[in-house]
Amino acid sequence: MTMDVRAVVEFATVTRGLSLILQAVLNAAIPDHDADAFRPPRTDGYLYLDSAVEWLFGGLTHWDAEHFLFIAERGYLYEHNFAFFPLFPVILRGLAETLLWPLSSWLSVRGRLLVAIALGNSTLFLLSVVALHALSRAVLQDRRLALLSSLLYCITPANVFMTAGYSESLFAALTFGGLFLLEKGFTFRACLALSIATAARSNGLVNIGFLLYLPSLHAISQIRFYRVTTKGHTKVFHYIWVVICLLLTSLLGTAVIALPFCAFQYYGYRTFCTPSVSLEKIPPALLSLGERRGYRVPDENSPPPLWCMRPLPLLYSHIQDVYWDVGFLRYFELRQIPNFLLALPMATLGVMAAYAYFQANPELCLRLGLWETDSNKGLDKPVPGFFNPRVFVYIVHSTVLLVFGTLCMHVQVLTRFMASSSPVPFWISAHLLLLNEPLLHRRKTSTPNIQTHSRNGCKHTPQNPITALLPHFQTCSPTTQSILGYFLSYWLLGLALHCNFLPWT
Repeated sequence: MTMDVRAVVEFATVTRGLSLILQAVLNAAIPDHDADAFRPPRTDGYLYLDSAVEWLFGGLTHWDAEHFLFIAERGYLYEHNFAFFPLFPVILRGLAETLLWPLSSWLSVRGRLLVAIALGNSTLFLLSVVALHALSRAVLQDRRLALLSSLLYCITPANVFMTAGYSESLFAALTFGGLFLLEKGFTFRACLALSIATAARSNGLVNIGFLLYLPSLHAISQIRFYRVTTKGHTKVFHYIWVVICLLLTSLLGTAVIALPFCAFQYYGYRTFCTPSVSLEKIPPALLSLGERRGYRVPDENSPPPLWCMRPLPLLYSHIQDVYWDVGFLRYFELRQIPNFLLALPMATLGVMAAYAYFQANPELCLRLGLWETDSNKGLDKPVPGFFNPRVFVYIVHSTVLLVFGTLCMHVQVLTRFMASSSPVPFWISAHLLLLNEPLLHRRKTSTPNIQTHSRNGCKHTPQNPITALLPHFQTCSPTTQSILGYFLSYWLLGLALHCNFLPWT
């Protein structure tokens, strides 16, 4: 483990510990809001340690986390449960039935699931930050920018969703890890990682774009090489082979990444369109909740729902439309202005990243980053930093997420949506800090994170630039105050509000 990775892991561990402690304190100190949220009744009894675990980790179970807990405990009973993909509940239940099984005499299934959330998401977050650092080093080719980006990720504005019973940490670990493998040329392993990510969240399908783009860059590089080194029929055969390999990689990789989504939709179709469950097998308390709240349950004696009759019967689309009212411009209402303001900082980072990158590389962007005309520049030896040609596809990906999230989703979700799916918000934030903060200037004489040496000449871990800036916050540049103020305020506010059923989703 390098010194940079060690510094990132240590900082991530500290922030995870602080998050768990603060959510417990804030959840105990602030009364829960009576929110109109999914709150299924408990049908099992309490055991000895359930109350203590509920006090410690109860703040991690609110809003969407309750859906994941319910699925992990009861499976997919209600129709709207299918908005939440199965990988995270499977992991929680697996931890509860294996690693935490010795506690079954003192903790109920739900109690063990709460402990699984705390342990599982903390571990997954550490894996995601290591994956992000590796991806940043591979793409940015800038050690300091990669380090600072990863440290900023440790205080992500989406912190509470990385800690609570949400699938964001899992998705981030798989996505960043898969993209790192793809950057290194391990296409098959990358496809597997990105495919597993799709089993965690539906927006894993967007990662197919990376699979189509990055191998295309490699294919173009190979064609340019063969154009110079081969002649005649051999050149043609090489060209054909490169194109065939590209097509096979794209088709098979797309199928592999999309497979979990398709399989889950098929499972939902079989559950509700050709049900084999009768209402007598469902606990009365849960059946009563479904009747009161309008939650459909599978019933072999009832006609199938209307969405089953559609030419493409996608349960996920039906749920987003009917239960969450998600659709193009549906959220553009005056009463949603506070939610737009909540998402504004993350949207601003996304817009600034796209604008700055286009301003620095207009010709590259117009060529879609697929080839270089200047013989002195190329993707094989990119300019280090945020304006590296390799960053182009990540800018496009981030912009697509930003536009789709703003126009077609509940806009307050944008913060966690982008923070768990794209490294760009952290890259642009780190880039702006290094560019505008004198304490982080690239001259070694003024950097707070250079290596220090003891009297015996041994190297120590570099000082964390985030913690080095905080004591001097009032004298920092306006850019630093804005970025760190945004990250830290959302880091803390999310814990205070979300963990008490207040509107922070």
